[in-house]
Amino acid sequence: VQDQFCIGAFWLTFPMDKDADKRFAEIAEANFTVVYGPVDGFSVEAVKRHLALCQKHGLKAIAHCRAPVAQWPDGPACWGYRLWDEPPAKMFGDLAKKLAEVRKLRPGRLGDINLYPDYAKPHQMGVETYEEYVSLFLKTVDVDVLCMDHYPIFKPQQDSRDRYCKNLETMRKFSLQKGIPFWNYFNTMPFGPHTDPTESQIRWQIYTSIAYGAKGVNYFNYGTPLTFEFPKGGGILRRDGTRTRHWHQAKRINGAIKNLGPTLMQLTNTGMYRVEPKDDPAKVLKGCPITNLKRATVDPLPDYLIGTFKHADGRRAVM
Repeated sequence: VQDQFCIGAFWLTFPMDKDADKRFAEIAEANFTVVYGPVDGFSVEAVKRHLALCQKHGLKAIAHCRAPVAQWPDGPACWGYRLWDEPPAKMFGDLAKKLAEVRKLRPGRLGDINLYPDYAKPHQMGVETYEEYVSLFLKTVDVDVLCMDHYPIFKPQQDSRDRYCKNLETMRKFSLQKGIPFWNYFNTMPFGPHTDPTESQIRWQIYTSIAYGAKGVNYFNYGTPLTFEFPKGGGILRRDGTRTRHWHQAKRINGAIKNLGPTLMQLTNTGMYRVEPKDDPAKVLKGCPITNLKRATVDPLPDYLIGTFKHADGRRAVM
């Protein structure tokens, strides 16, 4: 059972050398709450170091180990284990078996599986539609958290924020149906057609996820991998281990999210409302706790995304 909001640091690229302790202190200083493996390899010893450093610095770990499950290290900092990233439908049966094995041998630990985004092709997913993909996954694999990655493009001639919202709506719908939280990965760095996001664009991705009811957001990436996909560099850390501007941005944004976290964990999303400049806000907001949006002549036209929530104590909330 998830007990705190997840702010995930994914894909570390620094070695576990004499400076590893300082590196994990730096992750904690930037207000992350969870560190994903692998951390300097998939061995049992590497996972033990990962868990020990997380425990020392007040972080949680989702470890990645390639030994038999019975050998997977455990400890107070361990939230769970990464099982697969972007599986096609043909793998769902095997993943269900792997998750059952994890639950038997490591009870109480998360079996972490991340799904494709809704712009994946049918041949990647193994089914014709994204709704079918997510629905079949949940029917086959009894996960505790639903998760996907989606990286919107922020360009005047290619703006995919609407599709990002559509993907979050799918996660919202299925997570509410199954009664489990959902998380998502978002973009922090330039690669392929993606520009290097501004602080506002990073903040927009996170708060949009939260408005849809997400209980976790994962930065892609913390480090800058030395692979062909990332010739432009620019993760939260550079390849030489120095901080980019994104480290300072993450510290500011994550600090606010950590403060909101205890409240966010008590909220269940009850509705989404999109008020575009062409809309009459009062009509769109019918049934929403916010009944209207009014503007002065000098104000811009209304352009809002509003999530509504019910608190565990019965109160309502809006974002």
